[in-house]
Amino acid sequence: MQFKTKLFITEVFVVRNRISSILLIAFFALSAIAHYLKWDSILQFVISAISVIFVAGFLGKATENVAHYAGQRLGGFLNATFGNAAELIIAIFLVKEGLFDMVKASLTGSIIGNLLLVLGLSIFAGGLKFKIQNYNVSLAGLNGSLMIVAIIALFIPAVFLNTHSITQKDTNTLSLIVAGLLILAYIAWLLFSMVTHKNYLADVTEDSDEELPHEHAPAWSKKKSILYLVLATVMVAFVSEWLVGTLEVFTSEFGLSELFVGAFLVAIIGNAAEHSAAIMLAMKNKIGAAVEIAVGSSLQIALFVAPVLIFVSYFTGRTMDIVFTTIELVAIGVSVFIAKSITQDGSTNWYEGLLLLVVYIILGVSFFLV
Repeated sequence: MQFKTKLFITEVFVVRNRISSILLIAFFALSAIAHYLKWDSILQFVISAISVIFVAGFLGKATENVAHYAGQRLGGFLNATFGNAAELIIAIFLVKEGLFDMVKASLTGSIIGNLLLVLGLSIFAGGLKFKIQNYNVSLAGLNGSLMIVAIIALFIPAVFLNTHSITQKDTNTLSLIVAGLLILAYIAWLLFSMVTHKNYLADVTEDSDEELPHEHAPAWSKKKSILYLVLATVMVAFVSEWLVGTLEVFTSEFGLSELFVGAFLVAIIGNAAEHSAAIMLAMKNKIGAAVEIAVGSSLQIALFVAPVLIFVSYFTGRTMDIVFTTIELVAIGVSVFIAKSITQDGSTNWYEGLLLLVVYIILGVSFFLV
């Protein structure tokens, strides 16, 4: 009887995967057709948004398979990197257009979205299934320290600019120096966490006994998993670009502010991949990998993506400074404070996830009303 039940569940799983694959291809193709044939912008937005959901799920599954071969920490890093690739590409296009305020707002939204929305949903969903979930305390502490460094790097230029008379040239010079130091700090962190202290930061989470037999083994081979990860990233980049292309009409149609669009809509779209991957891993009691995706993605945005954009703007002939607005700094600071407080003990529960989501909603409403 038990064998028949497992066989039935496996068959249902296979059918579900086939349906998801069909819907993935169908909506991706439909969103491409809508974009290139220039359908109504609102309709394009809806179709592309649905397509992002399926593509993000595909990316999440590909990352999970790669993580099986590479380990959860490296898998989490890969997911954060590939998940941020789409946002980096979009931001580069915005930088070339000189839309620096929109870029900074989207970076702000990405950081708070990962720390509050992605991490909050992951902890909440995982906590509903498992009473307490544990992961490496040392990793949690180091992540917290890195988040503080990111806040300091963003806070100091803003304070000096607002309290002292600094020329635009000096501001640009300071921005480039800070950006360079942040990139070096991030590279050193990768060396520390992936090479010299890899075992020290190893995940302590054990696989759940509730997982089904087909969930213990990867669905694809190593080469196919890597190929699908790259393919999914390319698909995310295309769909995200198509979706962002409809935002101007969408926001004007519904009367949304540029700050809200950059900090929340663009950020949520760009982080769709991390959302699905982190939540799926948390529900399989792999909270360490989920935290690595959410917090790691925020750190990558603050310590690598934002500095890279500074240098990209410099080479385009118009340097984007690293000075964020007071509202953006407060939002990032609040997010780092609550995220560090909740993750520093190396254990989570559903209520802590709920607290993160509450803070995210508060910030969302505040940005909407600005």
